[in-house]
Amino acid sequence: MNKGLAPIVKTLEDSDDDLSVTPPKTWAAGVPAVEHALQYSLGQTSVRRTALTLLNINQATGIDCPGCAWPEPSPKHRPMNEYCENGAKHINDEATSRRVSADFFRRHSVSELDRKSDHWLNQQGRLTEPMVKRPGSDFYEPIGWDAALDLLAGELRSLGSPDEALFYTSGRLNNEAAFLLQLFARAFGTNNLPDCSNMCHESSGFAMQETLGTGKGSVSLDDLHHSDLVFVVGQNPGTNHPRMLSALEETKRNGGQVVAVNPLPEAGLMRFKNPQKARGIIGRGTAIADQFLQIRAGGDLALFKALNLLLLEAEDAAPGTVLDHEFIRNHTTGFEEFARQARKLSWDEVHAASGLTREEIEEVRDRVLASTNVIACWAMGLTQQKHGVATIREVINFLMLRGNIGKPGAGVCPVRGHSNVQGDRTMGVWEQMPQEFLDAVEREFGFTPPTEHGWDSVDSIRAMLDGRATFFLGVAGNFVRAAPDSTVTETAMRRCRLTAHISTKLNRSHTVCGETALILPTLGRSDRDIQAGGEQFVTVEDSMSMVHTSRGKLEPASDQLLSEVAILCRLARRTLGEQPAIPWETFEADYDTIRDRISRVVPDFEDFNARVAEPGGFALPNPVNSRVFPTATGTAIFTCNDVEMVQAPAGHLVLQSLRSHDQWNTIPYTGNDRYRGIHNARRVVLVNPDDLAELGLADRAEVDLVSVWRDGVERRAPGFRVVAYPTTRGSAAAYYPETNVLIPLDSVADISNTPTSKGIVVRLEPAGAPG
Repeated sequence: MNKGLAPIVKTLEDSDDDLSVTPPKTWAAGVPAVEHALQYSLGQTSVRRTALTLLNINQATGIDCPGCAWPEPSPKHRPMNEYCENGAKHINDEATSRRVSADFFRRHSVSELDRKSDHWLNQQGRLTEPMVKRPGSDFYEPIGWDAALDLLAGELRSLGSPDEALFYTSGRLNNEAAFLLQLFARAFGTNNLPDCSNMCHESSGFAMQETLGTGKGSVSLDDLHHSDLVFVVGQNPGTNHPRMLSALEETKRNGGQVVAVNPLPEAGLMRFKNPQKARGIIGRGTAIADQFLQIRAGGDLALFKALNLLLLEAEDAAPGTVLDHEFIRNHTTGFEEFARQARKLSWDEVHAASGLTREEIEEVRDRVLASTNVIACWAMGLTQQKHGVATIREVINFLMLRGNIGKPGAGVCPVRGHSNVQGDRTMGVWEQMPQEFLDAVEREFGFTPPTEHGWDSVDSIRAMLDGRATFFLGVAGNFVRAAPDSTVTETAMRRCRLTAHISTKLNRSHTVCGETALILPTLGRSDRDIQAGGEQFVTVEDSMSMVHTSRGKLEPASDQLLSEVAILCRLARRTLGEQPAIPWETFEADYDTIRDRISRVVPDFEDFNARVAEPGGFALPNPVNSRVFPTATGTAIFTCNDVEMVQAPAGHLVLQSLRSHDQWNTIPYTGNDRYRGIHNARRVVLVNPDDLAELGLADRAEVDLVSVWRDGVERRAPGFRVVAYPTTRGSAAAYYPETNVLIPLDSVADISNTPTSKGIVVRLEPAGAPG
């Protein structure tokens, strides 16, 4: 099936012995990014299909990139090549000409596939027809759509309670399908709607909802371009959101400054060579970070508490010149209590938690005092800490002190990692949607949704483990590999009576499955979607609350593919029958009818069809930008947050998991991470040279990573190569999903229940040593 294409490389597990290490890069993008993007794309599909995808990706009437959620400029100012290296790889990975047919599944048992790497599974190509693994069998076999959906519906109707079912989705899902998924689940009788956001930005949502009254960021691209000072905290845009570098380049060219805060030096935050500009091709590019704070993993809370103390002390020294008293007086509550607690901070505590000196932090303070408008951007480095919610609350305290909320060039910017993850939540995919949303669903569709909160991703794993949930439907994503505590998650999935996945490509969630398992192949973002009512488009919401269309341009990979909307509508009809009276068949035929209903249920989506037809779509309003704060007090709220840090015993390190540059979420495209100088391997752990010396380990030694947790259970990731790397003392870094096995299911962030992937205490044992 792969005739004429680049050969499929050997599995990455087999290539780890080929590890080579070069010095980390000191700049990102440039001509190499173009070369690598084209090399990967042309290895997946033809020149014609590559051209078709790249000319249409992120254009106003084209395909929204299925990668990250970074926004596009307005159509008037949008370049023809509004994509990055990883976006080009991602869309052509989906547009691949490789195919997985029934013959493939006849040749490979589930057990055999389960031993393959994530990379190998992904490289087999697009799924082409529905498949079923029946009880007791070790092979998938073909099944017709009617039979597959009847099997699913029959299982759902046989459950003792609707709450035995789980309906999971990832951020790749479009708004229309997300709205239907939550509608189906609630009409069935459950709020069990775990999603990928539970495992990434949930901490952001809880912190911002409590303090500002909204879970969404407040800034636009224009704000970022014209900010005086931008903080980039716990984030690596050069790999995870490369188009953000173009925005930061604009910030710098407009006279703004950037402070980068991260345990690892990252190439994209040092210098950016924009491949669409002459200065990025033949020049030195643009220096991005004016100051780099190399912080200990989890030390961000201490940093922002220290900054806040310094600002209070600066106000003491020059009353009326530092804090925005008008904003604090008219738009906030809790300042006095916050200030009292802030003044109790110990600098020894700050240094112990952050590894930063007072002088470094005072330099940042001086930049803040010289700036009128400040933005704070952050990602997983903050949210996936035990104290992630408290850290983000402290960041918001910092912004509020000088009125950097609700004015141009300032505000909060949580940078979402997947294309429509924010839109899915807007559409109601959350296990604890507010009563106002549920009431709107009831008014529109004539049934009473359940009000008891459902299970998030972590609690869903617990429910599968103890038999309270026996049915799992995954719509997009790769839940098995995205979830923590891999051994526990796999055990939980295998205890289900039925697991089903609506997917474009093969992944480990298809090999770690229930007694009965279904693979339901679906259209990709790049595929044309033709229904009874004609050719359809879908919509997405980006990280800055812009809602716009996405229109596929390629012929589908198989004539047996159904859209996610069609699969959900057909399954709902079979499961629910005529009650409640929801027009599923009409929804499947014409997506405009779905958007009409969304416009009457979801706040701020009035006249949805007309507004989204405008070039570039429309922006959802954020009350924060009018200094309206729908919190419990009707104001923005200062909070008191104690300094917390991950305590690693002697001989141990604090591990953070991260992506390689050639990776999207759980799927590696190659075994390389060229910005960090890692080649042909993924089972590597990056450790400061001084820590290696203290631990008595040689560079390139083979070790097992063993996590330490209060339950006493040994969680081991074997066979990693140590690489001496300029990370902070006491910290280590390694790639996920290979290290998810080390994250205990119960190691979660306070309040948000997000897995603590950026703060795991580990020891490094020589490979093969007795445990």
